[in-house]
Amino acid sequence: MTNTHGVLSDSELKRGIGHGWVRAGAPFLDEQIQPASLDLRLGATAYRLRASFLPGAGAKVADRLDDELVMHRVDLRQGAVLETGCVYLVQVQEELALPPHLHGAANPKSSTGRVDVFTRLITDGAQSFDAIPAGYHGPMWAEISPCTFSVLVREGTRLSQVRLRRGAPRPKREIDFTMELSLDGPVGFRAKRHSGVIDLDRIAGYDPRDFWEPMEARRGQVVLEPGQFYIFASKENVLIPADEAAEMAPIRPELGEFRAHYAGFFDPGFGVAPYEGRAVLEVRSRDVPFIVEDGQPVGKLVFEPLSGPVDRLYGEIGSSYQGQGLKLSKHFAPWR
Repeated sequence: MTNTHGVLSDSELKRGIGHGWVRAGAPFLDEQIQPASLDLRLGATAYRLRASFLPGAGAKVADRLDDELVMHRVDLRQGAVLETGCVYLVQVQEELALPPHLHGAANPKSSTGRVDVFTRLITDGAQSFDAIPAGYHGPMWAEISPCTFSVLVREGTRLSQVRLRRGAPRPKREIDFTMELSLDGPVGFRAKRHSGVIDLDRIAGYDPRDFWEPMEARRGQVVLEPGQFYIFASKENVLIPADEAAEMAPIRPELGEFRAHYAGFFDPGFGVAPYEGRAVLEVRSRDVPFIVEDGQPVGKLVFEPLSGPVDRLYGEIGSSYQGQGLKLSKHFAPWR
């Protein structure tokens, strides 16, 4: 049965593709369609920008890509490196032709956020990032800014995902989560600056010690240094029922001088027994050193209903993160 409101499930996304609500020049891949979201594939050209921007009401993104804003173009067809500290814009292969009752939101994929690649979606006429207005017809663009590691991407690389909704968001419940700093072994990892390039399509291909430093807690505390990037885990297990989807809430400034996540979508089936799993926290400290303690609140999950049943739950699609604890991105071999 289909509900009036809620997040579109994989079965509804497939029907939407059949109806032409989501289109692409290349055939859709089965692994693009997640239980409650759709992965987006990069197009063939990246534009190195002088600065980030939003087109504003009534303006098209492509019309802004002139010599004043674009520093140079990068061909992604054979793969290219996107450098740290730079801002790039890439049109994704998927376009939308939504009916009036559908709108959406975007997020980085988990693997994107865990290597500190800041990715946001832009649409024509956008006055905010990552928001897809109801009834939107047009292209989508990924703004990409590697913050710690330079990354190798190519046409077809999937860095971000969209979640489509029917009707206004209707959160069902919220769950707070806290930071786990009492683990045996490392309690977290701090990214090493000036490391090598990470190929974002290469799985388990890197020794994590070349890119990360393990962290220990002293008296249940760690100090976050300004401008550094960290990976931690939540103390609580996260379970997303089959009829719900969840999202980490945006940054809550009252919780401290740090950002607790980049990628925020949790699909139905995450953490379902026997694969209990925790949330991984992608943490970037801000302007001053900041002490975090074991059990300190760092954010919340907001749950929403699905508007229809799923064909496959999370974990039934070969995910790298089902049943995770403290875990680096899938690009790295397990920590030894």
